Amino acid sequence: MSVAVAKSTTDTLRPPPLRVMVVDDSAVIRGLVTRWLDAEPDIEVVGSLRTGRDAVNQIESIDPDVAVLDIEMPDLDGISALPLLLAKKRNLIVIMASTLTLRNAEISLKALSLGAADYIPKPESTREQGAAETFRRDLVEKIRHLGPRRRRLASPSLAPAQDAGRDPLRRPLVAASPAHAAPTLVPFSLQAPRVLLIGSSTGGPQALMALIGEIAPVIDRVPVLITQHMPPTFTTILAEHLARTGRRPAAEAVDGEAITAGRIYLAPGGKHMRVARRNGGPVIVLDDGPPINFCKPAVDPLFASAVEVWQGAIQAVILTGMGSDGMRGGKQVVAAGGSVIAQDEATSVVWGMPGAAANAGICAAVLPLGQIAPKLIKLFAGDRS
Repeated sequence: MSVAVAKSTTDTLRPPPLRVMVVDDSAVIRGLVTRWLDAEPDIEVVGSLRTGRDAVNQIESIDPDVAVLDIEMPDLDGISALPLLLAKKRNLIVIMASTLTLRNAEISLKALSLGAADYIPKPESTREQGAAETFRRDLVEKIRHLGPRRRRLASPSLAPAQDAGRDPLRRPLVAASPAHAAPTLVPFSLQAPRVLLIGSSTGGPQALMALIGEIAPVIDRVPVLITQHMPPTFTTILAEHLARTGRRPAAEAVDGEAITAGRIYLAPGGKHMRVARRNGGPVIVLDDGPPINFCKPAVDPLFASAVEVWQGAIQAVILTGMGSDGMRGGKQVVAAGGSVIAQDEATSVVWGMPGAAANAGICAAVLPLGQIAPKLIKLFAGDRS
């Protein structure tokens, strides 16, 4: 009797499975993704549809928490269906799925500005075991991290964290999050920073656009190096957007190139970006080694190598993202005498990376996204309070 009661109580406390709708014109992909997701105890596929039109027509009756939405479909493609889906279900979590082409990368980033929560690159062939397993792991992880957000929303709509500005990607979508105890902070470094390092993942493209567009005075003073968890091709497009919104040169980093003030260097997808000192000056070093923290590029290698070049004259920022990448490298930055700022939970799409840094007690500040740029401008102008 007691065992039965205990089991009943556990079942009552366990949240219901995340309801997922899969929308893809390929029957093979739909079947594969459905089998993968249905094998997870906390995920339930409640709809498997062929076109965006089907998804729009059935969204209310299916009532999913998450939609995995293909970009290229007949009748109504993903980018056209996205705003229609969100108009009918404003707090729906949409993950865009696309193959790795320049066109699809551009569309995926545009989808973020229209309200998609994230994107995921599809493998060229599901017969490639390694690529298929990576896709499966990443998709399940994204659903698990993003899906519960819908159930936590304080209001029925996603709210923009700050003004859109000139580039549509500067509209990071955020959701109210449960409050946690204030993290322990450390003082800002008294050293004048000579470089700005930024790490980000899920929600990062939107956050980066919002931040880079407001820190021109910082970029003019020092180089800015960014690692955003992103596949090849996508980083090419992101760099173009960063250049437009920051009104400063921005590009994927090139192995061996000199690092100078006034420029933004983005880690290329599929390569770790490190730095080194050669002939008296800092240069980019691209690394084709294995993933770190399941990521390639990863933030930790950038942060750790920067300590060897700039010692404690480093200001690091950790923005929204899943996992804990950046926390270990951030510890090294702080141990060397540098400083770390983390994005706060309320304005993060996922408070994994910044949360890990904040909870590790290495941050000098944990700030809403909209307050990070003004703080950086003050810090680089000499106010290190």
